[in-house]
Amino acid sequence: MTCLDALRVLDLFSCSGGAGKGYEWAGFEVDGCDIADRPRYPFPYHQGDALEYLAHLITTGDIERYALVHASPPCQAGCALTVGTNQSQGWGGTHTDLVAPTRALLDQTGLPYVIEQPNGRAKIRKDLTLCGEMFGLGVLRHRNFELGRWATAKPAHPKHRGYVRGWRHGVYRDGPYIAAYGDGGGKASVEEMQHAMGITWTDVHEELTEAIPPAYTKWIGTAFLTARQEVFA
Repeated sequence: MTCLDALRVLDLFSCSGGAGKGYEWAGFEVDGCDIADRPRYPFPYHQGDALEYLAHLITTGDIERYALVHASPPCQAGCALTVGTNQSQGWGGTHTDLVAPTRALLDQTGLPYVIEQPNGRAKIRKDLTLCGEMFGLGVLRHRNFELGRWATAKPAHPKHRGYVRGWRHGVYRDGPYIAAYGDGGGKASVEEMQHAMGITWTDVHEELTEAIPPAYTKWIGTAFLTARQEVFA
């Protein structure tokens, strides 16, 4: 596939571009959308509410430019931290679940799509679960993916080689993986996160802690292109 015939993916809730970069590596052209100003996002993007923008694209018919839509809606309502430590300690507040309205709009597009969420209680089908160990990365960063209007076989999940480095429940452990979230307690530095996830275009701590490694969506994008070729063969 050359740049002249590359398919286009819409990257919603795009953050710093971890997902988008992986799709580029798989051969896609990428457009993003995020409500925050993301000057380091490596592709053209629309700054605004992702669901409002998606609804606009559906209404105008501009959604037809895309072969695939990827969405990573905020996960605070169902992420492992919210339903685990924060809940047990009485921390945090009320969080809005954006997964269901995101899915409803994605279904309206008529396009194949991917919804990404971290481990937790977010109500998505876990059609795929990807882990940094599958790609030889320095993070575990498990992520679940619901696939709409297409499917692919699940890859094998290899055994982890050890602990995530840092303090947990008052115990410090060393290990081959870094903790790419939070501050202190043996958490990774910006440089360590960049190296471990293969993200070089941003050095913003918040963006790195929220990002998924591009290797994940390179794998997904390649699997989608293979499935698409089989359909049209």
